[in-house]
Amino acid sequence: MQAVFFDIGETLINEGEIYGRWADWLGVPRHTFLTKLGAILAAGGSHQDLFEYFRPGFDLEAEQKRRAAAGVPNGFGPGDLYPDARACLASLRGQGLYVGIAGNQPVQAAEQMEALGLDADVIGISDVWGVQKPATEFFERCAQIADVLPDRVLYVGDRIDNDMRPAVAFGMRAAFLRRGPWGHIQQDDETLAECLFVLDDLEGLPALVARHNAP
Repeated sequence: MQAVFFDIGETLINEGEIYGRWADWLGVPRHTFLTKLGAILAAGGSHQDLFEYFRPGFDLEAEQKRRAAAGVPNGFGPGDLYPDARACLASLRGQGLYVGIAGNQPVQAAEQMEALGLDADVIGISDVWGVQKPATEFFERCAQIADVLPDRVLYVGDRIDNDMRPAVAFGMRAAFLRRGPWGHIQQDDETLAECLFVLDDLEGLPALVARHNAP
């Protein structure tokens, strides 16, 4: 293994409070909002379906502008970073690996990620790159940036549909992280069997990678 790339939402960033702030903005009890999110994901839906359920005709871009104007902008900060993320990235770089962060996020997430000061060689944002997961081009971009062959790249994420399947299909190694709504709801034993690691947190990942790379 020569490079490790991390998804952002529910891999490095805890989105629980982010969804909670959306619930507050829409005037929906937080537990109701999150319960409906789980039900929608279990049925194969997306977060857009969640917003549409509570506010038909929901326009994400327009609502984000309204929130910004009201002084409660959408996004994340240091308090939303999972506590095991910083040490994991630093430890992997300490092993001499290329460490990247790459996920489906809006343009403004690039500045928010930079502000966290994480120990990474590159931060890739889908809306900056102009390509989103699960497109093959997204994973191809990761390998090209790291300048290594796909099978020397480990992609770490919480979603089977957006992370594991396309990464493995491109020829990368994959590590499935069981946390966040998608990580606990999505099931696919066949895909998980193709993953190099299945994790409950990031704390033990550096040791697993070191053991895998050992002579």
